[in-house]
Formats: sequence, structure tokens, C-alpha cells
Amino acid sequence: MELWWLLPVVAGLSFGLTAALLHYARAQQLLDVPNSRSSHSVPTPRGGGVAIVLSFVAALPLLYLADALPWSHLWALLGAGVGVAGIGFLDDHVSLPVRWRLLVHAVCAAWMLGWLGGLPALEIFGIGLEAGWLGAGLGLLYLVWLLNLYNFMDGLDGIAAVEAISVCLGGALLYWVVGQGGHMIVLLVLACAVAGFLGWNWPPARIFMGDVGSGFLGIVLGGLSLQAAWAAPELFWSWLILLGVFIVDATWTLLRRLLRGEKLHQAHRSHAYQVASRRFGGHLPVTLAVGAINLFWLLPMALWVGSGGMPGTLGVLLAYLPLGGLAWWFQAGADEE
Repeated sequence: MELWWLLPVVAGLSFGLTAALLHYARAQQLLDVPNSRSSHSVPTPRGGGVAIVLSFVAALPLLYLADALPWSHLWALLGAGVGVAGIGFLDDHVSLPVRWRLLVHAVCAAWMLGWLGGLPALEIFGIGLEAGWLGAGLGLLYLVWLLNLYNFMDGLDGIAAVEAISVCLGGALLYWVVGQGGHMIVLLVLACAVAGFLGWNWPPARIFMGDVGSGFLGIVLGGLSLQAAWAAPELFWSWLILLGVFIVDATWTLLRRLLRGEKLHQAHRSHAYQVASRRFGGHLPVTLAVGAINLFWLLPMALWVGSGGMPGTLGVLLAYLPLGGLAWWFQAGADEE
């Protein structure tokens, strides 16, 4: 891989930028102050996700110049990623109304879809779903939901970073398995950008990524999953499997709260991972468990589907089944009172 030297550079840049952002957040009193619905107990600086954004975005033009990233994909990741990160940065400093955040999210998702060519044709339980208005609508919903659920799931030290690194490394391995290793470098660069930040976010975290980081990771991972789907349709289902921990916990919790008539933007501590952290006495056991589930359960399932050993939709259902069992066991989305 000609650009191997870029990986430690990106990781080092992200690590150094996170250190600088830690000083900035302390100076500006940009702190995440604990409340009755928080999973942390001491005021902690936030906004460290800016390091992930800057280090990854800085590498994108180099990837394009090295023919490792098509022009359209460069603009898809750059425009949508910076847009979502920008609104997240503002929200980290001054809380913005939900409707304005969602509007920007939808515009950025549409930008991403436009540059990537929309949602490719997929087969769902043997039924072909062709690109069109339905595909565009589903793709928009998918990207907006993914970036928001990533924000919802960023509630424990290291959990969002471990998830992103796991998914990127798994996605890179999938490209290698299907013989398209040239696409691996973008995922490895993002993994290194997140790893540099994780050096400061590992439990006990010294800084949080904030909305600027979680939203950015959500939209970029969504875009990279669509890029994989265009490379090989079965890889889209593999990516849904890799993202399973976050998708199942967030979706299960959302639906259960919806059925009770709760406001979705209202802060709460009813995600399965939040309940687990209280039950097992800290953030580290849950963060490590997420990494273990990704490595020992979801990655093999994703590779099985990606290599053609199982239909994609069936693979997703089988992979999600025990995750749904965990959400039920931890009573995700239950009334906290």
C-alpha cells in the first residue's frame, strides 16, 4: 500500500490536536456537566471530535491525488462530513433547536447521496429494490438515522471510538476478502484518526468527542457503507452487521420510547449500554464488551455474508438476534422511573 506512511501521520495529528482541544475546552469552560441523566460523574471537556474531523479531512485530498478516492466520493465525504461536523460544533457551544439540526442533517445526507449516486440496487429477501425515488428516500432516512443514532450511542468513555475503529477495520478486511483492497486505505485512515482521539477518550476519558465528532462519524460511516455497496451490493448488508451494536440498541430504545409517547430529543439513560454500565459498575467493561462483540460475533457474520456464504438480509437478522436479546435483557428504552 503506497500510502502506508499516512496512517501514523494521521494518528499522530489526531492525538496532538486532541491534546490542544483539551486545553481549549478547559480555557473556554466547554464542559459536559453531569446531571441526573448522565453516565459520567465529573465535569469533562467536550468537543474533542474536532481532532477526528480535521485529521481525516486533511487526508482526503491526498487520497484523491493518489487515486485512492474518486472525485465524487471526495466531495461526498468532504461536504457532508464538514456540514454535519459544523452544526455539531455549534451545538456543542450553544444548544440549537432540534429542527435546525435535523434540517442540516437532511441536507448533508442528500448531498452525500447525490455525489455517491444514490442507493444502489439491493435485494431484500429475494425482492430487487431498484434505485429511484424509493431508494433515494430510504437512503436519506438511513443516513440521517445513522448519524443521529451515533450521537445517541456516544454516552460512555471510548464506546463511540471503539465502534468506529471496529467497523473501519472490519470494512477494510471485507474489501480485501472480495478482492477490492484498493478501497481499504480510506477506512484505515479514518480508523487512525479515531485511534489518535481514543488515546485521550479511553476510560476514564479526559475529553469527550461531542456532537461534532459523533455526528461526523455517523454520516461518514454511512457514506462509506454506501461506497461499499456500490463496489459490491452484498457488502452493504455486511456493513449493517458491523454496525449492529449501535443500530440495534438505538433503534430498540427509540421504538420503545416512541410507543410510550416520550419526546425523542429528551435526555435519558435507558439505552442498553447505559443500563449495562450501571449494572457492571463502570464504562470500561461495557466498552470492552462492545469491542468483543464486534470482533468475535459481528465480524465473522459480516465476512460470511460478504464472501457470499449467506444472503444479506438473512445474515443481518441472524446477527441482530442476540443483540435484540441483550437489549431486551437490559430493558433498553424502559421507563426509568
